Amino acid sequence: MEFAELIKTPRADGVVLHRPFMPTVEGTLCLTGHHLILSSRQDNTEELWLLHTNIDSIEKRFVGSLGTIIVKCKDLRVIQLDIPGMEECLNIASSIEALSTLDSLSLMYPFFYRPLFEVIEDGWQLFIPEEAFKDLESMTDEWRLSEVNKDFSVCPSYPSLLTVPKDIDDESLCKAASFRHGGRFPMLSYYHKKNGMVMMRAAQPLTGTNGRRCKEDEKLINATLCAGKRGYIIDTRTIAIAQQAKARGGGFEQEANYPQWRRIHKAIERSNVLQESLIKLVEACNDQSHSMDRWLSKLEASNWQSHVKEILTTACLAAQCIDREGASVLVHGTEGTDSTLQVTSLAQIILDPACRTIRGFEALIEREWLQAGHPFQHRCAQSAYSNGKPRSEAPVFLLFLDCVWQILRQFPCSFQFNENFLIMLFEHTYASQFGTFLGNRVAERVKLQLSQKTVSLWSWVNRPQELERFLNPLYEPNNLVIWPSVAPQSLLLWEGIFLRWNRSTKCLDEAYQEMVHIIEYNKELQNKVNSLRRQLAQLETEDSPLQTP
Repeated sequence: MEFAELIKTPRADGVVLHRPFMPTVEGTLCLTGHHLILSSRQDNTEELWLLHTNIDSIEKRFVGSLGTIIVKCKDLRVIQLDIPGMEECLNIASSIEALSTLDSLSLMYPFFYRPLFEVIEDGWQLFIPEEAFKDLESMTDEWRLSEVNKDFSVCPSYPSLLTVPKDIDDESLCKAASFRHGGRFPMLSYYHKKNGMVMMRAAQPLTGTNGRRCKEDEKLINATLCAGKRGYIIDTRTIAIAQQAKARGGGFEQEANYPQWRRIHKAIERSNVLQESLIKLVEACNDQSHSMDRWLSKLEASNWQSHVKEILTTACLAAQCIDREGASVLVHGTEGTDSTLQVTSLAQIILDPACRTIRGFEALIEREWLQAGHPFQHRCAQSAYSNGKPRSEAPVFLLFLDCVWQILRQFPCSFQFNENFLIMLFEHTYASQFGTFLGNRVAERVKLQLSQKTVSLWSWVNRPQELERFLNPLYEPNNLVIWPSVAPQSLLLWEGIFLRWNRSTKCLDEAYQEMVHIIEYNKELQNKVNSLRRQLAQLETEDSPLQTP
């Protein structure tokens, strides 16, 4: 299919662009296969380059012959285009709708994008399982890399190389996979260096109403326990939802079959509820006609902060079991690709200082989200403005980033990256020139040859000139476990995402720059003090022989 077939009017003059906190611009609107572009001949005006994949929905309005298109973006921006001529306006609106709803992955912009920067470090080669396993091998010899899933037939949503207990053979892994939803048998998520405890993740067991069991599955998770130790199974569903799953062939681990494990049920909501929550939250944030009480009421009714609290609470529980109780943990929900990954990745941020660095956080996203099979393509197909009927869209990864921001705000000196880094990741999951978040699983990305045909987001982010924007000036490496508060007064609305297009950040930006200036000045003074101390010590050394009788 040619993009030209979908573009009815490729260009329109005299178009007026309205954007939040920016001056109105008049110029020429152009539609390409992947971008909506508005350029102006006026001096000092910033062009608009908007990816069609960033467009969530559009609205058309007409006053006489003047048409207006309201473009609502997946990054929650709302822009307005005033287009002279009703026919031109209708043609452009129709073209935008067609180009922004293409389903074919091979037609997406990452396959056509050619970077203007030199790729110094290939992001596709940065986080490979073999390298991560070498780190694990330096700490313990109880695990091995299995190729049981090399052709993705045992578990379509797992990567080809899997870290499993050394004593469990591949045949047992295949049998355990047949007992878990989607073949997602328990595999290593995190090894706690301090005490040797581990966190594993999986999907629900297929016990069904008959109470089916699998001895290979039991043996697999028991292989992670130390002698005389108990473990915890954290099920991210309520007991009622887990019971209902049995009627559909799913279920949970029976105490009689897993006597060394204690099961705990939490209440992290499913994807359809989360999507509804995001829509209500954004609606509340965009509605500035109400009083403060009414606004707070709408905010509370969205339940967004409740979801943040529940996810953080569950992650803290997993971290507490591992670090304070010295127990291994298995986390799962239904499919093991959403709430499970939120909990395992947040628990690692709490426990492991490496995950609070930029490289460590990138590795975490690769390991616990991309390689672990979170369906980014499905979950991020629509955002908060879409008029389409929700299919499997849900802000699962955005909720994870919100939770990270809450911890970052409570421990501002413990993270190497800043809020801008998290906002950038949110934007690129919904629309990007890079191939990192395309597809739903590793098998799909291998088939699409993303590593050969597209550029990795990490290739761009890790360039020194880009990294500078994402570094936290307050960062001081902290090797301790950090315990975030989940009290209601400790959890705030993430204004950097939900209010950034509704409220100017000029004052905050100025305050941030002043803080950076003070920190740099403080470092200069500290260097001077150290230099003077060295000079003084040298003078005292030189004087001491003269004072000897």
